[in-house]
Amino acid sequence: MGQQKATTIQGDEIKGGAAASAPKKKKSKIRVARGKIYVQSTYNNTIISVTDQNGNVIGWGSAGRTGFKGSKKSTPYAAQKTMEEVLNRLKDVGLQEVDVFVKGIGTGRESAVRALQGSGFNILTIKDQTPIPHGGVRPKKARRV
Repeated sequence: MGQQKATTIQGDEIKGGAAASAPKKKKSKIRVARGKIYVQSTYNNTIISVTDQNGNVIGWGSAGRTGFKGSKKSTPYAAQKTMEEVLNRLKDVGLQEVDVFVKGIGTGRESAVRALQGSGFNILTIKDQTPIPHGGVRPKKARRV
């Protein structure tokens, strides 16, 4: 009359509707000892990309992805926190030596590099790749009166 049956799925017993095992964290298959970090800092955001020597992206982050919204994305604090979060996500990759490429005129460029220096990575080079105009745009046509 009141028979209860225990259901098993692949060896895990279900009691009260909850699974016994927790979801496992995905392990990184990529192992990189040396890489490149690109910091793009604009007036509105800071975007950080981490690549291997060939330019294949291993990980990335932005101030918006870190959780900042609106004008707070362009602050130095947001750039610092973004760099820390990107490096935390890349702990199991095995990155040790990095070349840093900074581009842009935003306020977050210095603080992102400082956060990287404080993280214990061996920084080989820091290069500024900000584009500089030469010659400028074509002048406006002369006004005839």
